[in-house]
Amino acid sequence: MEELSLEIKQMIIDTLNLEELSVDDIDSSAPLFGDGLGLDSIDALELGLAVKNRYGVILSAESEEMRLHFYSVASLAAFIQTQRPASGA
Repeated sequence: MEELSLEIKQMIIDTLNLEELSVDDIDSSAPLFGDGLGLDSIDALELGLAVKNRYGVILSAESEEMRLHFYSVASLAAFIQTQRPASGA
């Protein structure tokens, strides 16, 4: 799951044009919004679309659970992991 977390961090940087950050600057357990990374609701929409396009994970903006899944890189990685089809590995 570490590899997935690194992918998500890079996706956040690329999607939200945060070139001043590196994947090492983003703490996997820190909040993505508010006092953590400081993302806002517009960032959430862009990030949700990027997750859908990259991982094929359908997200519901109406779901209260989505806030929990998008809390941190770690929680988002765990959510994506459960939603992805099992690989043949």
